Amino acid sequence: MTDFDLDRRTPAGALQTVDRALLVLLAFERTRPDWGVTEVAEEFGWDTSVAQRLLATLAGRGFLVSDPATRRYRIGPAVLRLGRLWERSGSLELLAGPVLEELRRVTGDTVLFSLPDSFHMRCVAAEEGETGPLRYYPLVGELYPAHAGATSKSYYAYLPDEQRHRLFWGRPMARFTDRTVTDPDVLEHQLLKVRGQGYAWTVGEYDTGVATLAVPVFLGREPYGSLSLGGAEERFEGAMENKLEALRKAADLLERRLTHPPQRSKPRSRRTT
Repeated sequence: MTDFDLDRRTPAGALQTVDRALLVLLAFERTRPDWGVTEVAEEFGWDTSVAQRLLATLAGRGFLVSDPATRRYRIGPAVLRLGRLWERSGSLELLAGPVLEELRRVTGDTVLFSLPDSFHMRCVAAEEGETGPLRYYPLVGELYPAHAGATSKSYYAYLPDEQRHRLFWGRPMARFTDRTVTDPDVLEHQLLKVRGQGYAWTVGEYDTGVATLAVPVFLGREPYGSLSLGGAEERFEGAMENKLEALRKAADLLERRLTHPPQRSKPRSRRTT
């Protein structure tokens, strides 16, 4: 089985062949990066000939690539091109926007949704808090360093250990405030603590006087980004538990919207008198 909870039933009115091809693409994961024809057929209960034609067609359009030595298939360059377009097309903000707006309404804090961008987290959607802006320039597009602040730590803590170590060890880390951690050993200890408790909480690591509470956002079992609340430290005093509960609920909803986007409801037929 794959990491995604796939509904394998073809929706009413949908083309079965297209739906099956999409199911095949969604079956590829970091923990299952390649598939053979027989494996696909067994996984979905299809004839081997059906699986073969689907895989060959997807490879022909660049969505998969075939290893001629093993005859196994991996994700192809067409998926990468669409993935890059997706994150910059506005569709991501369209799906995340309602979640961020509701979280800001519930907490009153500034809300950020951020995605990894090399050694930073890039804010892709934001809602300003009720006390005013954290900065006097747009938050969307801001880059947050991987080693400073809960927005980044809530994501990087969940990377595989080897990948995380490659990112942080041997790399110079800038100090932004007197609370910024630049020792890789101390940072690793903090990241493991974040992963154990499921959230990150920092005060003044990137911006002096700014507190941040953040949780990871997953696609399946893969860390995808982070959702965070920001504001003055005193706003969190005595309210941390409620804010964390609201933040986790919002992250769960965001994950569902990203994996199963809401469908536009069909218009009701008008009755004639």
